[in-house]
Amino acid sequence: MRWSGQAVAGQDEGALVGAASVPGLLRTTTTPEFAGLTFHEVLAKSALSQVPAMSAMPFRWTVNPYRGCSHSCTYCYARYTHSYLDLDTGEGFDREIVVKTNVGERLAVELGKPSWNREHVVLGTGTDPYQRAEGRYRLMPRVVEALHRSGTPFSVLTKGTLLRRDLPLLADAARDVPVGVGVSIAVWDDELHRSLEHGAPTPRARLDLVRAVRAAGLPCGVFLAPVLPHLTDSAEQLDAALADVAAAGATGVTVVPLHLRPGAREHVARWVGRHRPDLVPAYRELYRRGAYVPRGYREALAARLAPLLEQHGFAASTSGELREGAWPEGSLPLTAPPSSSSSRAVMTTTGAEPAPTLF
Repeated sequence: MRWSGQAVAGQDEGALVGAASVPGLLRTTTTPEFAGLTFHEVLAKSALSQVPAMSAMPFRWTVNPYRGCSHSCTYCYARYTHSYLDLDTGEGFDREIVVKTNVGERLAVELGKPSWNREHVVLGTGTDPYQRAEGRYRLMPRVVEALHRSGTPFSVLTKGTLLRRDLPLLADAARDVPVGVGVSIAVWDDELHRSLEHGAPTPRARLDLVRAVRAAGLPCGVFLAPVLPHLTDSAEQLDAALADVAAAGATGVTVVPLHLRPGAREHVARWVGRHRPDLVPAYRELYRRGAYVPRGYREALAARLAPLLEQHGFAASTSGELREGAWPEGSLPLTAPPSSSSSRAVMTTTGAEPAPTLF
């Protein structure tokens, strides 16, 4: 698909497609407390999703209680998933949220089968499990409880500060099963944040979340992702970001450059065309061959990062792993439940493990 700074021809950005094709639909509802959002409540046939066998991910199973995400991150890679339901991948992805109302119950049944081998499960690889809808539906406590009771190790990936509500549940689970936590922080400038991810908690609020997770005795890795070319990738910006992540007590950090698959590609193209038309030629050149930045950009970014990672107490080896990407330490479950220590000495970065793309 070609890069363009304009809207896709024939697409009405304000139009929200109906939900006639959403499987298991119980009802579609709105509420004044969540103005602008439409919830499609469904009964899911299953809770666990299996990662394709060819995937390089270090896990085989995921759970996503929601589809669509009100964090409204322009660059969100998961936008394409709305097309599977004939829903809009632009504003529709931000405003039409599919809610798997029975996800906790279904998960408990699936984890209770004799065939379940207690493999690592990741929560939040599709859309954020702690987006605003979770404040209404409270699906995650039942999900965490099901994983805990079954003895299944799990990770939670989020940029939603609502995770604070469930820290006691997560800490309790971590006494019995390995638990990892990952927080995504991509944009540090307040004005750029409001423009690119206007439905998400502020970067400072997410740093406070990292502190709260660590104070609860849990590990917490940070995904500095995605790094946006010519917007958040200068040495000064990266230095400030890594300093903040280190000060918050993160157990690891991974840096991943922006990649643009169909869905996100068109959405980012429109944003650049409207807000930074001066960058249209640069983005067109960077992404002319596909979803990923070319090797030259990655190598330059890695060289910029290497001394900064070392300076801020993270393993510099990550600088060679700028791909879809290395997992930061703490975001994957440990082989044993973590101790309550929050020592700065454990802050390292793993660069050899493949990871999902986040938001």
